Amino acid sequence: MDYKKSKAPVNTVTRNVMDLCDETGNIYETVAIIAKRANQIAIQIKEDLSKKLAEFASYNDSLEEVFENREQIEISRYYEKLPKPTLLATQEFVEGKVYWRDPQKDAMAVVE
Repeated sequence: MDYKKSKAPVNTVTRNVMDLCDETGNIYETVAIIAKRANQIAIQIKEDLSKKLAEFASYNDSLEEVFENREQIEISRYYEKLPKPTLLATQEFVEGKVYWRDPQKDAMAVVE
């Protein structure tokens, strides 16, 4: 997933809380949904970064030699400039791109 193409803001944005809870009807449920999605995004970003940095890993035993790799620095800067996972998750939720369901409500519908 290319997070740079996301419309999520890079800085913190003030949002109307009541607009966020329109879909769920409960602000706490909305926050839980966004938090779970943010954790998923953070894990994906960390895995992507680890894969890219692993290509430049040098396995030297001497601690005295420290190499500055330009490509490695550029990759790190790219990931530092990305919007935070919470902002990405909130933007996805606002755009309706997050799938969620409540297992308790589903179970109650089956019982009735």
